Amino acid sequence: MKIATAAYPLDVLPDWAAYEDKLSKWIDEAASHGAALLVFPEYAAMELATLAGPDVAADLEGSLHAVADRLADADAFHAELARQFGVHILAGSGPATTDLPAGVTRPVNRARLFAPSGAVGVQDKQVMTRFEAEVWDVVPGGPLRLFDTALGKIGVLICYDAEFPLLGRALADADLILVPSVTEALSGHTRVKLGARARALENQCVTVMASLVGNAEWSEAVDVSVGAGGIFGPPDTGFPEDGVLAAGALDTPGWTYAQIDRATIDAVRTQGTVLGRRDWQASAGRANHVAVTSLH
Repeated sequence: MKIATAAYPLDVLPDWAAYEDKLSKWIDEAASHGAALLVFPEYAAMELATLAGPDVAADLEGSLHAVADRLADADAFHAELARQFGVHILAGSGPATTDLPAGVTRPVNRARLFAPSGAVGVQDKQVMTRFEAEVWDVVPGGPLRLFDTALGKIGVLICYDAEFPLLGRALADADLILVPSVTEALSGHTRVKLGARARALENQCVTVMASLVGNAEWSEAVDVSVGAGGIFGPPDTGFPEDGVLAAGALDTPGWTYAQIDRATIDAVRTQGTVLGRRDWQASAGRANHVAVTSLH
């Protein structure tokens, strides 16, 4: 299958029709290149806040709820496009305030996966960045999920989540782990990219990173975004020696594509030069026994 991952710029939307037009063009382009899975980045839904006007879009609290109020309409349109083009779409994540876990009263950062059949799955971010937790008051949502799809088993680690090996290990059965991200500096982009590549190495799977790019001066939350699309595998049997299946140009809007084969993932897990996914448990057992030796 071919995967398309986005380096996506945010726009000021004059009306809902402009949003539909933008999204339709992006998805039409990827589908016309033969992509079966399209991945949009973290907080790509924030441009929906501009529909409520500049004052709301510029307000941290107001923008959260303005996007949440539009999310159902955006989801309905994503579902329609997934059906129309016969593709799977990971919609750009955004704040959600409905269908929250028990006890959660603040917005969560939610990505949604749409299948051409009409099926929809949601994945909430697990670990908040300092900005989300300390300034924006966005909170962790529902649990990690593994989606069984016609393309294979798919997991989602939203941005910072990809930096944590235990979250990646929880998705060890995934053929694909999608990593929608937004980072305001090259250092942040590098951290998430290294996390995505490490998860591909550990799980012997393919990871797919999407990024917001460009400036959105109208938003305090996503005003500057640095990044690029990237698709990674383990540097082992059947994959490139550096593990990089495709890498987009930094801060350049557009799609990055790669062709992958699930059989290659299956093969590296059973016939790779190393079998890291299998040997995780052995390493975990050894890590439980640390001998402290004094060298004073």
